[in-house]
Amino acid sequence: MNLATTIYTFDLLGVAVFAITGALAAAERRMDILTFVLFGTLTGVGGGTLRDVLLHTDHIFWIVDTTYLWACLAASIATWFLAHRFESRRQLLLWADAMGLALFSVLGTQKALAWNAPVIVAIGMGMMTASFGSLLRDTLIGRPPVILNPEIYGTAALLGASSFVLLNAFSISAPVALPLSIAAAFLLRAAALLYDLRLPKYQQRSKS
Repeated sequence: MNLATTIYTFDLLGVAVFAITGALAAAERRMDILTFVLFGTLTGVGGGTLRDVLLHTDHIFWIVDTTYLWACLAASIATWFLAHRFESRRQLLLWADAMGLALFSVLGTQKALAWNAPVIVAIGMGMMTASFGSLLRDTLIGRPPVILNPEIYGTAALLGASSFVLLNAFSISAPVALPLSIAAAFLLRAAALLYDLRLPKYQQRSKS
């Protein structure tokens, strides 16, 4: 499998996984199948759309390649038929979201670097790609965005994006750097979910 195929495969997987989280959010509210598709599609392509707009790429990825939209449609409809099989849809959503976060934090960074964005911008684009879709999903469903949850979320995206930039700087080939960076982001988010890892909160300091 060549590099372009590897990136495309990961990208489709990320879109599908995030679409599942959008559809699961609709399942929590017992919405109809069209709402499943709407939430799934907005969540699946939302982050990548914002990334492409801000990078001023030649095109928005899902407009020229409708496979991404078909992936959202298929994932959303599959969730409609299968979501009831899972005892805790909320837990499934969180774990699927963790996978989507890991994939998009790295893929967003890779695309930004491919468009010659500065390193700090590329990392920001990776974090934005990973979090904007879930922000749309949670806003539409009317609950606090998962990115604002106390356990580590944005930091996992930062780790994935930064890991890819670092490996790229040391000339580690993308077929190796991509899965390593994705794994780093996913493992940190998984540890946060399993062990309730949190960054320290700001503490009010008394005036001297």
